Amino acid sequence: MRVVVTGASGNVGTSLLRALDGEAAVTSVLGLARRRPELELAKTTWASADVAADDLAGHFRGADVVVHLAWLIQPSHDPFAMWRTNVVGTERVLTAASQAGVGALVCASSVGAYSPGPKDRPVDETWPTHGVTTSAYSRDKAYQERLLDLFERDHPGVRVVRLRPALTFKRVAASEIRRFFLGPLVPGSLARADAIPVVPKVKRLRTQAVHADDVAQAYRLAVVGDARGPFNLAAEPVLDADTLAGLLHARPVRVPAGLLKAGAAATWRLHLQPVSPGWLGLALQSPLLDAGRAAAELGWRPRRSAVEALQELLAGLRERAGADTPPLDPQAGGPLRLGEFRTGVGGGA
Repeated sequence: MRVVVTGASGNVGTSLLRALDGEAAVTSVLGLARRRPELELAKTTWASADVAADDLAGHFRGADVVVHLAWLIQPSHDPFAMWRTNVVGTERVLTAASQAGVGALVCASSVGAYSPGPKDRPVDETWPTHGVTTSAYSRDKAYQERLLDLFERDHPGVRVVRLRPALTFKRVAASEIRRFFLGPLVPGSLARADAIPVVPKVKRLRTQAVHADDVAQAYRLAVVGDARGPFNLAAEPVLDADTLAGLLHARPVRVPAGLLKAGAAATWRLHLQPVSPGWLGLALQSPLLDAGRAAAELGWRPRRSAVEALQELLAGLRERAGADTPPLDPQAGGPLRLGEFRTGVGGGA
């Protein structure tokens, strides 16, 4: 079985390449990335390709399965750049897969595709996927879902799988996550116990997480199996301010959601941190996920808890962990993180 993976050099992509490397049914993997990484694996060869601009059908030709992971969440101050990769890029991947005669497509969707939902119970894959309108990321994910709907309608012979994971962490992704979500002004040392005295506790700020290696196993199962349709991916327990406060030895303090939103908006507009206020709205409105279908039909069960995934991320932040790919490179921000300042915090991918 020959597999092509777009966005193969990132958080989930590098875990997936390792999972496929150990899968007997997979004979070769072509990893596509905008910048060729140094990571070497026995079954993987690399090619440089931008899903929004370069020829893809040539790379897809002869593939049994294409896994589409390529996605941008920065630059948050340039939503058109993100749309070009996320939506136009997905459309080009689907067109190329059709032209190349690919038999199966496994696509990275997200909890962010879902419409606002409950925080006191999990929802299954039938919950509407119209996104949270205040979040550019969520709008892009919802639009991607509609593209997949049309592709499935027009290509019934192609097996299409959509994986919708919760927040996805691993230790070596910490440098990338720090750049994308915290920015150059936040030192990784703040992730240690006793460094932060308080953690804001906001109503409905409850979320889920899953380890990237566990997500990769779900992708592997989707690649080699015969499953179709959407699958939620999340580990227990649900994470909230009390959980984070316990890990950091901090005290949870109730804060009105409006105050947190105002602070996020002001610091983002001033380029002090890279996360647009839409992300907070997404965190407050996105539903909790029921991963029962993945267990029943894929045979997937996470090996690590959500707390363990979060602990790995915090350890990686403290240690400035990274890997040998451009997105995960701990030096990607440049000396003293000057590159992040030079492009504008939240202004460069």
